[in-house]
Amino acid sequence: MQTVNGLANYWGFVDGRAADLLARESDPRQTIELLPDWERAWGLPDPCLPSATTIAERQRMLVLIMTYLGGQSRAYFEGVMEWLGYTIQIKEFAPFMAGVSQCGDTRNMFDNTGQFRWYIGPPELRFYCSIEVGQVGLTWFRAGSGQAGVDHHLEFSVPQELQCLLDRWKPAQTYLTMDFSLLAFGGPMQGTP
Repeated sequence: MQTVNGLANYWGFVDGRAADLLARESDPRQTIELLPDWERAWGLPDPCLPSATTIAERQRMLVLIMTYLGGQSRAYFEGVMEWLGYTIQIKEFAPFMAGVSQCGDTRNMFDNTGQFRWYIGPPELRFYCSIEVGQVGLTWFRAGSGQAGVDHHLEFSVPQELQCLLDRWKPAQTYLTMDFSLLAFGGPMQGTP
């Protein structure tokens, strides 16, 4: 009887652990024990993604990689960047082409998102996208740590993961240009410690 009780306790523990693995560890949103295995299978950590330090952040990056594979629309890229915490707006250009575009007043020629599309330019213009970045890092010149006449008074730094992800996922024929014209400034000393 003691042998049967001992084996029943042991196999009960094994059955409970198997149920845990099936219920929790098979879901990437909840996995803890198998998280390193999930990450290795999906190629994480990725140098283009923000560094995840907590288990919740690592699970979030895993879910991002698993669910956001594919897509080439502006809405797709803006949604992924919003999910990562960045606000961007992408403008695609199309040059004016005879037979396709209209002559005359084209101020009301909007695409389905309300963006003005037609611009005068070379045919290669259609391969450029302008990305309006809502926030950037500000690095101010500091006396003692900077070199006068060499270092800039203020430098903008685009988050590297933003540039890396957009360069990786963009259509191959497209060139990206960053547009900082819509940055919101809180005051002349914004970003200073």
